[in-house]
Amino acid sequence: MKVPFLDVRSAYVELKPQLDEAVARALDSGWYIFGQEVAGFEKAFAEYTGTRFAIGVGNGLDALRIALMAMGVSEGDEVIVPSNTYIATWLAVTQCGARPVPVEPDFETLNIDPNRIEQAMTSKTKVILPVHLYGQPAEMGPIVDLARSKGVRVLEDGAQAHGARYRGELIGGHGDAVTWSFYPGKNLGAFGDAGGVTTNDPELADRIRTIANYGSKVKYVNEVCGVNSRLDPIHAAALAVKLPLLEEWNARRVAIADYYRKNLTNAAVRVPTPHPDCASSWHLFPVFTERRDALQASLKEAGIETLIHYPIPPHLQQAYQSLGYQKGAFPIAEALAETELSLPIGPHMSLEQAAYVCEVIASFQ
Repeated sequence: MKVPFLDVRSAYVELKPQLDEAVARALDSGWYIFGQEVAGFEKAFAEYTGTRFAIGVGNGLDALRIALMAMGVSEGDEVIVPSNTYIATWLAVTQCGARPVPVEPDFETLNIDPNRIEQAMTSKTKVILPVHLYGQPAEMGPIVDLARSKGVRVLEDGAQAHGARYRGELIGGHGDAVTWSFYPGKNLGAFGDAGGVTTNDPELADRIRTIANYGSKVKYVNEVCGVNSRLDPIHAAALAVKLPLLEEWNARRVAIADYYRKNLTNAAVRVPTPHPDCASSWHLFPVFTERRDALQASLKEAGIETLIHYPIPPHLQQAYQSLGYQKGAFPIAEALAETELSLPIGPHMSLEQAAYVCEVIASFQ
């Protein structure tokens, strides 16, 4: 049996008539920047996440950077970030001239540990930036409470958390803003790079929208030094077609994840443990084993595709040598990076395929 890591084409096949019509409509409109397709998706996504505002931008990294800029983050500021995350979280901080201050994750939930954040904060801390890694929400309650007590902002990285819930409420507005990636492989994916920001703060929404459009509300009138990052109308049209299917597609992911968690019985393989307050969107299903490379090779031989997220933590990347961190600085992040393996999961994966993955792992020695 062949088990692809993620079958993105099947999402198109399932919705082909609607997607083709939406893209044709966008092309026929003559509006190739902004326009009704973008406005319509922004409105629909804000309503879905239960927030007042959604602003489409070019990609997930731009969403992070622009939101930080809108929060006033600049040179000399510090931003609390997870020590284990995709490097984009850190890149957005340094692109604003600020310093990322890493905080270790909880070993079980894999997300930033709220109990470690306060000791990492200084008078320079401007924002706390939790990441809902793998689709599992961070513990937003204590994080927001701490931020409010310290007078700092909370920016959530929701790039992997479309449809995830914290204490029953969809990720979208627990903090001051949430950034999104609509990269094709995400739970809600476009057909190329795309991103967005949601917020309940009208002033913040206005600044984000202005910064993303060259710092301008009126053509040739530039209020601030902005950037050019706008959601493409063709992607917006496609995302609007996919959005009503997100809950159903996430339910299919949950079924696969539940099957894995019940049937992955090999003692050498640790499965994730969601926090009881959190309902994951299961963008990824990570497992952890000291024999990661051997397990990956065994699965590959059996026709099962896997990926490693993320083999080098940000503090050990060459890009961040200037921060001065050495191996051993963040041992939990390093241990996770050295043992993580992502199993196949997606809305078009069958339980038969999941059973096959479990059988192969059960026989791994």
